Amino acid sequence: MIQTLKASPITALQSGLMKANVFRGPGKYGLETKAVPRASFGDAVIRVRLTTICGTDVHIVNGEYPVENSLTIGHEAVGVIHELGTGISGYEIGQRVLFGAITPCGQCEPCLESHLSQCGGALGGWRLGNTIDGTQAEYVRVPFAQANLAVIPETLDDEQVLLLADIASTGFAAVESGGVRLGDTVAVFAQGPIGLCATIGARLMGAAQIFAVDRNPFRLKTAADCGATCTIEAKDDPVGQILRATRGRGVDVSIEALGTSEMFEQALAALKPGGTLSSVGVYSGHLRIPLESFGAGLSDKKIATTLCPGGKSRMARLMRLVETNRIDISPLLTHRFRLDQIGEAYNIFAGQKDNVLKVAIDLR
Repeated sequence: MIQTLKASPITALQSGLMKANVFRGPGKYGLETKAVPRASFGDAVIRVRLTTICGTDVHIVNGEYPVENSLTIGHEAVGVIHELGTGISGYEIGQRVLFGAITPCGQCEPCLESHLSQCGGALGGWRLGNTIDGTQAEYVRVPFAQANLAVIPETLDDEQVLLLADIASTGFAAVESGGVRLGDTVAVFAQGPIGLCATIGARLMGAAQIFAVDRNPFRLKTAADCGATCTIEAKDDPVGQILRATRGRGVDVSIEALGTSEMFEQALAALKPGGTLSSVGVYSGHLRIPLESFGAGLSDKKIATTLCPGGKSRMARLMRLVETNRIDISPLLTHRFRLDQIGEAYNIFAGQKDNVLKVAIDLR
């Protein structure tokens, strides 16, 4: 059971201090007082306007993904530039910007080879809420700000772009990593926020059939609204239904968006020989690859994994999709809370209560 720590007494205008949601060990988190961060060379300090809770944050507070005690949680946010360090050009104090968990430097070998999320080494691009303080706070320091702040057009509001920083970008990347082509058949296993964005992405890329699998009727209905052509309840033999619907062929691309061995195995079994399993789940247990669905290693099936692409260019491209009305992901923000309601927000989100998809933490 998750225990929410009581917040320390904080005065809103207390000079140099801020409120932040802090991890204090498995099952323990809550608001504490921290110093407002300062910008060093290449940094920007952002005053957070809107942030979220992500499934990865739940893994962290449950102790399933290791981070240091006292870390500020969170990695998906919209904010306003509060301070700029030296070495930053083309930005101004007060600009509204989008930024995400992945903060690549743009100069190391993985970055120069276009693996921005692996900046500096394995998983190294994911800094906010992982290796440095994150976004569930009044202020956050963004490293390598020149490469990682995307200025938000005045025509777009915070809610329209917030999820582009991580969840939507990850869901779309699952489709890109899977190589979805015009006319493909695609199965998306799990219709949480990432899976729903993968469904939207498969539609954008021209998939002819999109099978959406989930146990939650509300999420299946939402998947249909997002472009799924067939919805399947997870308990009703999804692999069998998909194989029958494709006349035994299987799908061109399977996307696993939950992070469980069961879903991974189903996604692999529903895949045609020569197809691609695109995985964007965060796994906290062992994965098993059954020999029969893997063709004993001779079926030409491919497995691709993806961590959210980072950098301002990626976010700017996705914002253009919103500006031109190609996508609208704001309906996925189903619940809103203030920062001092963070315990209630985690309870709703982690428990998948009240038909929640994503929660927004509003600091405006």
